[in-house]
Amino acid sequence: DIAVDIRRASKTFGKWVALEVSAEKGNQILVPKGFAHGFVTLVPDTEVLYKVTDTYSPEHDRSIRFDDPAIGIEWPSLAGGFQLSDEDLKAPTLATAEVFA
Repeated sequence: DIAVDIRRASKTFGKWVALEVSAEKGNQILVPKGFAHGFVTLVPDTEVLYKVTDTYSPEHDRSIRFDDPAIGIEWPSLAGGFQLSDEDLKAPTLATAEVFA
C-alpha cells in the first residue's frame, strides 16, 4: 500500500510512504485525509478491505498517475507487468491532478 501527500500547501506535498500489508503480518495502513491511496497486489485473488470515514462518493473520486516520475513511487517488479483499469491508465500526473489546497 502507498500513501501520497496531495495537500499542495504541505511541505511534504508529493512525498510518499509504503507498507507491505498482508494477512500473515496482520497489519494495516491508515491513510489520512489529504493523502492519495494506491496499492498493488503481489499474489492472485487478493481481497482488499477499506475502512473509511464516510460513504463512497463517486463524484469525489480522483486518480493520479501511478508511474508519475515527479512522485517516483518504487513499485515492485511484477512478472507479466501491471493490470490497470482504464481510469488508472488515463489518470493525470500530480502536477495536473485536482488535489487538496
